[in-house]
Amino acid sequence: MEKKKVTAAPSVRRLPSYLNIIRDVQEEGEDYISGTRIAQELNLESIQVRKDLAITGILGKPRKGYLIEPLITAIEYYLGWNNIQDAALVGVGNLGSALLGYQAFNLHGLNIMAAFDNDRKKIGATIHGVRIMNAGSLDIQIRNFGIKIAILTVPSSYAQETADILVKSGIEGIWNFTNRKLIVPENVVVQKEDLSSGFAMLCIKMRNNIK
Repeated sequence: MEKKKVTAAPSVRRLPSYLNIIRDVQEEGEDYISGTRIAQELNLESIQVRKDLAITGILGKPRKGYLIEPLITAIEYYLGWNNIQDAALVGVGNLGSALLGYQAFNLHGLNIMAAFDNDRKKIGATIHGVRIMNAGSLDIQIRNFGIKIAILTVPSSYAQETADILVKSGIEGIWNFTNRKLIVPENVVVQKEDLSSGFAMLCIKMRNNIK
């Protein structure tokens, strides 16, 4: 069975940026925000912003815009950020350590409660408040904690092997920062992040003076 595609994927990717702007306006003491203001901040068309926000089920008021508090609630609910989800990070290298220190994850409903590595010098240490555990106990600890989300930052050569262990341990979603395409069962969701693709887009935009 083919996995269902998220038809609103581009809109979903824009919603976090909208949320940041909306929160900034809220801190300025405003009660409403217009789609036009969000569009201007992100160099988008107003109609695109309204379409994106419509997927959350919220509607704006003519000549006033969106009431900020309900708008924030609607976006967070749609993204699933209204409930804290525990996650495990596997591979505490430079990238893994940086992700452990990214405090904004808590604002997005993500709590990295455990991290794993096979480097004896790291095992037992605490990085950004998270204790590093032996990757050899990964399957047992994942089950004990009842974690359903894993962040994969291991060397790419170990990606599939580690993913197999995670799946057998009950993981339902993998945020994949390796350059390998993972083969997983239909009931497991994988989101691949390719940092090199992002850098490639930056280079193209700079070369062509694209905003």
